[in-house]
Amino acid sequence: MTAADGPAAAAARLTGRRVTGERRAAGGLTEVELDDGRRVMVKRGGDARAVLAEAAGLRWLAEPGAVRVPVVHGWDDRWLVSDRVTEGGPGPAAASRFGRALAALHASGAPAFGAAPPDGPVEAYIGAAPMRNARGGDWPAWYAEHRVLPYLRRAVDGGILRAAEAAVVERVCARLPELSGPPEPPARLHGDLWNGNVLWGADGEAWLIDPAAHGGHRETDLAMLQLFGCPHLERVLAGYDEAAPLAGGWRRRVPLHQLFPLLVHTVLFGRGYAEQTLTAARAALAAG
Repeated sequence: MTAADGPAAAAARLTGRRVTGERRAAGGLTEVELDDGRRVMVKRGGDARAVLAEAAGLRWLAEPGAVRVPVVHGWDDRWLVSDRVTEGGPGPAAASRFGRALAALHASGAPAFGAAPPDGPVEAYIGAAPMRNARGGDWPAWYAEHRVLPYLRRAVDGGILRAAEAAVVERVCARLPELSGPPEPPARLHGDLWNGNVLWGADGEAWLIDPAAHGGHRETDLAMLQLFGCPHLERVLAGYDEAAPLAGGWRRRVPLHQLFPLLVHTVLFGRGYAEQTLTAARAALAAG
């Protein structure tokens, strides 16, 4: 990659401003300073669909004004340019506010389970894994068909999970109508809400980045947030439940909702996550 097609050139082209400085940042990002004093982050996507999905997802999540999301300044087939978030540290009060804001984001809704953001692609991504945003009207059936089983098949085909082990997950899918709790309307999900995709700004308030946004069950975002930890997690959850009370038994359903991200990680990173997937599947069955 030459300077002519690098992150600085992309920032200049997509913002219409002259670049006055750049530096490499964590996660393969590049921080670029523009001639009007703004600092933006430039990210190279895996392909055109990945860039479009992220740009559309960020705009969709920002639309309700519930949670802070970096402004998207432009994108093309390879590059995404968005605001830079000046990071600080979280506090318990800010964590409670984040929980309430996340509840408001979810409540802004989606047209259907699996609905992509407006102008977003059906064939999208979660991290580096393909993710299909096919619509469904019934959450248990949709979750099994479009979130759990595709990654289970890939894990078995790749030799990461054995057929007998996959049968445990298949039993969860067969029992989803009884395990999934009361019906919920489609929520506007971040879709990849692990701790690394929550940034805490200089004022302590939370920002969301790197979404795999779609219409889904609100408990899925919360389960993913619990999977890899989050500062002041119980304050986040309490703030959420205060703003939008969760259905009874939601804590017992956390392993059920964690099956999706765990299977994605199994496909991407191997056997260690396969063991966690089986533990979650057994816990989901036991909870029912």
